[in-house]
Amino acid sequence: MLIQLEEVKKDYPLGKTTVHAIRGVSFGIEECEFAVIAGPSGSGKTTLLNLMGLLDHPTSGKICFEDRDVSGISESEATKIRKMRIGFIFQTFNLIPVLTAFENIELPLLLKGIKEKERKEKTFNILEETGIGDIAKHKPDELSGGERQRVAIARALVGNPDIVFADEPTANLDSETGFQIIHLMEKLNKIEGVTFVFSTHDPGIFKVAERKIELHDGKISKDVVQNSNKK
Repeated sequence: MLIQLEEVKKDYPLGKTTVHAIRGVSFGIEECEFAVIAGPSGSGKTTLLNLMGLLDHPTSGKICFEDRDVSGISESEATKIRKMRIGFIFQTFNLIPVLTAFENIELPLLLKGIKEKERKEKTFNILEETGIGDIAKHKPDELSGGERQRVAIARALVGNPDIVFADEPTANLDSETGFQIIHLMEKLNKIEGVTFVFSTHDPGIFKVAERKIELHDGKISKDVVQNSNKK
């Protein structure tokens, strides 16, 4: 099991009250899964993704990454795991405006200390794989929404992560561009074996996902395997 959650809870203080964002969630994610976390706004989807991606710590319960309990690890240890093992795709793209598409994608490799020749080779390869080789020298404000999201996907994948978390990756895209992005990620899942976990409202992602985990009020209401013969 790549990631395992056991009775995970996450509470946030809000004034004099406490918000129970995640209420005792238990499930696992296997290698090469293409899974969706679905649910209405406020159901806890993004909170759950942040917990699984080690961007936040649970209030209680246990999160294991490849059988290692990472629930209470230090921020420096969490950063190390995120840097080496995890990729993130955000709905707002989170690209650095002063860097070109190439430089944005290359940055995670630079932070890992990978030598220049290997960095350039990996970055060129993922640019071609995601179909954006022709925009390598463009900065984010010169790109369309779909192109920026492809750059964000390439940046998430360039370091060969074990798992990619995508938070509403098609939310700011038109339907046709969203369709292209979904099928790009589906292709990368099939061909490269990248594990994807999405939070989304997008029915297009629901259709191609192998597994749909429905979240309501911080609890799992349904966990359904679908399209099991997709690969």
